[in-house]
Amino acid sequence: MTNGKTLKTKGLLSAGAWGTMAVAIVGMILPDIASAAPQQTRFEQRNEQRTQRSERSSRPQGTRSDSRPTRNPQNPQPRYEQRQAQTQRQVQTQRQIPTQNQVRTQERVQTETRNRATTPYNTRVNRDQRTQQRDNRNAWQDNRRDQRTERRDDRRDNRNAWQNDRRDQRTDRRDDRRDNRYDRRDNRLDNRNVRRWDNRSWRRNNRYDWRSYRARNRSTYRIGRYYTPYYGYRYRRVGIGITLGSLFYGSRYWITDPWYYRLPPVYGPYRWVRYYDDVLLVNIYTGEVVDVIYDFFW
Repeated sequence: MTNGKTLKTKGLLSAGAWGTMAVAIVGMILPDIASAAPQQTRFEQRNEQRTQRSERSSRPQGTRSDSRPTRNPQNPQPRYEQRQAQTQRQVQTQRQIPTQNQVRTQERVQTETRNRATTPYNTRVNRDQRTQQRDNRNAWQDNRRDQRTERRDDRRDNRNAWQNDRRDQRTDRRDDRRDNRYDRRDNRLDNRNVRRWDNRSWRRNNRYDWRSYRARNRSTYRIGRYYTPYYGYRYRRVGIGITLGSLFYGSRYWITDPWYYRLPPVYGPYRWVRYYDDVLLVNIYTGEVVDVIYDFFW
């Protein structure tokens, strides 16, 4: 009895263990199956979204035709084939839609054909135009040839005129030298004919007593500072017979009114000249000192 009970209990225990194991296995498998179903649906949604985006990008402007078939997620095409198909579709759409330059060329061709159809071809007008162009070209060549000839003539005339002017200038200089030579000869003859200055006769004349007149009119003989013609030149006593430089008896040093200082009048080439405080009578042709009065001015 006891052995039979023990066998029954062992059988029950083994049957219960197998049942619990089966229940545990089923509980582990069911969640995986439940989670696999949503994952499969999400995969399909993503594939649909990708196909829609690719269709929108490949669809040409102005058309909404769904020419691209949806990709089957179970049998997807390779990416290279998809891109190649997409580029072919874009090329076809670009060929179908004309560009702006093509439109302009078509319009220009149409206008030209229209003008040719409306304007008759006139051979006589074209011949006249060619003749006019030829005449204009010949006239331009003739004008250019004439201009070259005129410039050549002008250069020749200018060269001749310059040579003539140079020849005239040489002749004028030659004549001027001859005239100056004659003038110097005449001046020498005049100097010979001019009577010599008498240093003593005018001093004996009481009309020219300049000492007495200066004593009564001292302010008249104060005429200011003397400015030498040469920078750094100092006073040197000058006597009769000495030849002065032309700057010492220039017109700025002349005494134009000798009677104002009670000096005798001069004639011919003689001039009263101030030299510092002295008064010199100088022959302005030769520069020779003919008469001297020392300490004439104050």
